[in-house]
Amino acid sequence: MAFALAGALTGVLIHRTGGSGGALPLAGTVAHFSLSNPRLPAPPVTVQDGDGREVGLADFRGRAVLVNFWATWCVPCLKEMPSLDRLEGRLGGADFTVVAISIDRTGKAVVQPWFDQNGIRHLGLYLDPQSRAPFAFRGVLGTSSIELPVSVLVDRQGRVVGSLKGAAEWDAPEAAALIRAVMKEPS
Repeated sequence: MAFALAGALTGVLIHRTGGSGGALPLAGTVAHFSLSNPRLPAPPVTVQDGDGREVGLADFRGRAVLVNFWATWCVPCLKEMPSLDRLEGRLGGADFTVVAISIDRTGKAVVQPWFDQNGIRHLGLYLDPQSRAPFAFRGVLGTSSIELPVSVLVDRQGRVVGSLKGAAEWDAPEAAALIRAVMKEPS
């Protein structure tokens, strides 16, 4: 993995080479983002959307996707969700989306009211009450367990760019820079 250091007023900005060969900016809230090298295909997981339809990661091919695993009982997850909502509001569209997957066992019955009470307006409702999706990612993340929250960035080709364990301010400039760099990569 190649490293290039550049001084910044707010600290040190580290550029690490991703699986595509390009430098990805990792600083601030995403300084501990762990790059996958080589980039492996994301597992073919499916979850339910808010209408009960099955949705798979393959449905988002051609877009960069930030997959986030969370639950309403996870305090760090709840702190992180508004920043994911703002990120989707600012960058979401044809080139990027946030897929925040709740693993709450009661599904929509608890997640929808939480979204409504906390002003979550931009994120889609994605539910995995059996927690199958996060466990499917264990192999590509190189871990035997999943701790919440965890976010996985997937490129346009459906390959895992890397992951971040723990909460982050996903709408912070340094997080947006990481996502924009992946969005600019060729399809």
